[in-house]
Amino acid sequence: MKTRNKSRQSGFTLVEIAIVLVIIGLLLGGVLKGQEMIENSKTKSIVNDMKAIQAAYYAYLDRYKAVPGDEAVATLTARGWTGTAGAPVASAANNILDIGAAATFTGGIAATEAATFWRALRGSGLLAGDPTAVAVAALPLHSGGGLIGVTADPAGVYGLAGTFACASGLSTKQAAAIDTMVDGQLPATNIGNNVGNVRSATGAAPLAPTTVVPTGLAYNETTTVTPWTVCMKI
Repeated sequence: MKTRNKSRQSGFTLVEIAIVLVIIGLLLGGVLKGQEMIENSKTKSIVNDMKAIQAAYYAYLDRYKAVPGDEAVATLTARGWTGTAGAPVASAANNILDIGAAATFTGGIAATEAATFWRALRGSGLLAGDPTAVAVAALPLHSGGGLIGVTADPAGVYGLAGTFACASGLSTKQAAAIDTMVDGQLPATNIGNNVGNVRSATGAAPLAPTTVVPTGLAYNETTTVTPWTVCMKI
């Protein structure tokens, strides 16, 4: 007489489920870690782009004994550089770069030296790019998708005097990271946008900087979702 085999219970054991959950956890952790590494890489790239402008600015001063952007069109053309931009006659060769804050992300409002600035650094080979480009086309794009511009407003930029490289369209996380990389650890309040050599404000991109000190605002990723403009003194 034949005996029937008892049917085996189908399904996963608790051990098997636990192993699957561990594997899923490791995969999610790896994905999140990868995303964080990509974000950090983007932020470092933005800072490097701004510092490259800083280095090119001082290299130009050393090589030509002139402020990049503060030279007449004839001077740049005489060096054999392509392009047509030149500083306005009224302000050329006065050793002062004049790019109003409002012109930071336009690349050359009339009567500013923005277009000449980019032509000078690119024509000299100190910065990559097309020396013939003007207006917004002359402005570099950073890894976050926004613009990089330069400003040297006679009235100051975000409360500081000098020349600044600015990046627009940054997330709150990117703005906080750039502030920390350049100026150091943020205070416990997480407010660092109105002190140090890095100043920033938030609003619709591309947000041009202003001449006044920004209102202190914490880099809070939950409550602040509008893009930031960050300016670094060069």
